[in-house]
Amino acid sequence: MKRRELIASTFFMGAIFRPLLEAQDNLDPLKIMPDTHKLLFENQFVRVIESKVPAGGREPKHSHPHCVTVYLAEIDAEITTFPDHETSHVHRTAGTAGWSEATVHEVRNVGNTASHNIRIELKC
Repeated sequence: MKRRELIASTFFMGAIFRPLLEAQDNLDPLKIMPDTHKLLFENQFVRVIESKVPAGGREPKHSHPHCVTVYLAEIDAEITTFPDHETSHVHRTAGTAGWSEATVHEVRNVGNTASHNIRIELKC
């Protein structure tokens, strides 16, 4: 590939993907919810986040890449996904874990106990 074509294609791909990356950054739970979400560990492969949301609390619209979540407290939550605005009610049992595909959602803790989760987000 000629140098000029390479530069043009790099610019074009950047123009397409930059808004997607910026949108993801704007939906980063660590930036949106610093009072309830804390970075525990990060390297080039994973990011590990601890979250603690009080009973009746809410997590505004945010995103996660593919991840595993370990539930350290029993909770009931209402989750609304985007862009479809579908809402589901879930019950999570302490000491369990679950896989999640990449998502954009908001969460309400509708139970009587605070949530406590460790989320291991994949970067690859």
